[in-house]
Amino acid sequence: MRAHELSPVQARRIAVRAQLLDAERPDDVLEVLRHLGHLQVDLTRVVAEHADLALWTRIGARYDPEDLAGLVGDGAVVEHRGMLVPSEDVALFQADMDAWPGEPPLKEWQEELRDWVRANDAARREVLALLRSEGPTAARDLPDRCEVPWRSSGWTNNKNVMRLLECMEARGEVAVASREGRERRWDLAERVHPGDPAVPGEEAHRTLARRRLRALGLARPRALEAWHEPYDVRDTGEPARVEGVRGLWRVDPELLDDRFEGRTAILSPLDRLVFDRKRMADLFDFDYQLEMYKPADQRIWGYWAMPVLDGDELVGKVDATAERDGGVLVVDAVHEDGDWSPSRRARVDAELHSLAEWLGLELVRS
Repeated sequence: MRAHELSPVQARRIAVRAQLLDAERPDDVLEVLRHLGHLQVDLTRVVAEHADLALWTRIGARYDPEDLAGLVGDGAVVEHRGMLVPSEDVALFQADMDAWPGEPPLKEWQEELRDWVRANDAARREVLALLRSEGPTAARDLPDRCEVPWRSSGWTNNKNVMRLLECMEARGEVAVASREGRERRWDLAERVHPGDPAVPGEEAHRTLARRRLRALGLARPRALEAWHEPYDVRDTGEPARVEGVRGLWRVDPELLDDRFEGRTAILSPLDRLVFDRKRMADLFDFDYQLEMYKPADQRIWGYWAMPVLDGDELVGKVDATAERDGGVLVVDAVHEDGDWSPSRRARVDAELHSLAEWLGLELVRS
């Protein structure tokens, strides 16, 4: 099939519409999650937790965080490997869980994971037995019986129980039953997941590929494997080229009708529209990175600077902090990329006031 030739404007609009960030706002939390596929669990509350901020950005003032909490509480949404997903989708992940750590030939890191879990099989079995008898339990309340400690150059070094639980989650043996604050409480997966029959691996992967393209609108056929999105879009959709950008893309044909009405949105730094920084740069020519891990004197835009979408363009960053004890949303800076018109400034200002109102805070400019 001949590739569609897309202008940069068309490409951006397809990406924005696919992410439900155009003027046609959705109104149902579960339907938004089904469309997006997942929401990353990140409890950073500089402004609001990522999942809540992402849903407010799409639904608007009607969104209440209790709506999402209720879906988690009644089991319609579950946490799986750091993502909130519709519980019905667990059947699509089951084949991968059954094949953990992956289909042969295994990569070196997969072999290392497999060997480490095997070496600590007695500890794994004890965790399962304790969860079966005690029910949801925090990691800190589970004994560390690992004979071989977990070694890492990162923050997980020697965090044996936590790492073992995460491997068992990937295997489909345990699941996050709930959270108390930032702490996960674990239980047997059979008591958390709905128990629907597993979708065969190849069928599941193709379904996930189609869903990913639907959520992104425009994507590379093959993407670098990442923990947050291990499934690329393969040959789903139709081929496309974007003027001025090298290489071939796949596009959701349902978004080729050029229908678009934009709006202004203030995005979480983890929003899926900007999470893939290479794709963001290719499609939006936008210079941005999350700076919370940088020393303060090396930050350009701020600790938790939020990208600003206006229509089909990413146009700046907002450095803001919700000071809940003081009842204020403090805007330390609005970084404007290029020359903003007075009307653009007014739209961004209105969105900041909407954000403050949704948070129940007074907007204050530093």
